[in-house]
Amino acid sequence: MRQLVSILFLLSCGQAAEPLEIRLWPKGAPGRMLPHSKATEDFIRTKAGKSTVTDIHDPSITVYRPEKPNGTSVVVAPGGGYVFLSAIHEGGQVCEWFQGLGVTGVLLKYRTPTRDEAAPHEKPAADAGRAIELVRQHSKEWGLDPKRVGLLGFSAGGNLLAHLACDRPATRALPDFGIMIYGGGFMDHADPTKFRQGFSVPADAPPMFLACAHDDGQNPAAAARLYLEYKRNNLPAELHLFTQGGHGFGMRNNKQPINAWPQRCAEWMSAMGWMPKAE
Repeated sequence: MRQLVSILFLLSCGQAAEPLEIRLWPKGAPGRMLPHSKATEDFIRTKAGKSTVTDIHDPSITVYRPEKPNGTSVVVAPGGGYVFLSAIHEGGQVCEWFQGLGVTGVLLKYRTPTRDEAAPHEKPAADAGRAIELVRQHSKEWGLDPKRVGLLGFSAGGNLLAHLACDRPATRALPDFGIMIYGGGFMDHADPTKFRQGFSVPADAPPMFLACAHDDGQNPAAAARLYLEYKRNNLPAELHLFTQGGHGFGMRNNKQPINAWPQRCAEWMSAMGWMPKAE
């Protein structure tokens, strides 16, 4: 049985608290999950690894609170094709990195699998919106600024971020800023230089940091197109396209140029005013 939020954080005086898991929907997540199709089973069998998590029907967040929180928090959405979550190198390790910066990292375990649904991002986006709501509800308790809640997404998590920030699905909570790492999937299949029908960047889209490797299929084109739309709307954004790095590296150091993305991201957050010194 999961412990109540307030209990563990009362023990956090003078030191970082142990990561705390909180259910997003204690009375059950809305909507119905589809059973696995053969395509989903094949994807899990061929793509998932020992460190991935699948079959998430009861989504949650795990809060990584620093010893001295600086007020900023980032919800971290791992990738995995909406079928599983790469919850370590695109999840827990990222939250621990944020901890070291004084930022509260919040690992999002959103619902899977949704690969067989017409709009696979809808349930994960709803979970992300609910996670942002919970962080803001507990902002005073956790020493956070409710106006400095970001959302970082890798791969499918980046697709989730794009839809949440731009499409505005049925959620009241939007991030104050976004960090998209090798995200995509919102471009037209017939013409990858254009957005999918129905996808657009609103005039009040949150500031965005984008990073991708040049050798990552169509994802660098998606990142560049999204950046150009931000620029056209005079919205804050920063884009980094690295020569090499491929896909799915997360926080791994594979000795390629893309491994510099965390430093560039921290610099951007600092320049935007989201990395003040902790009191």
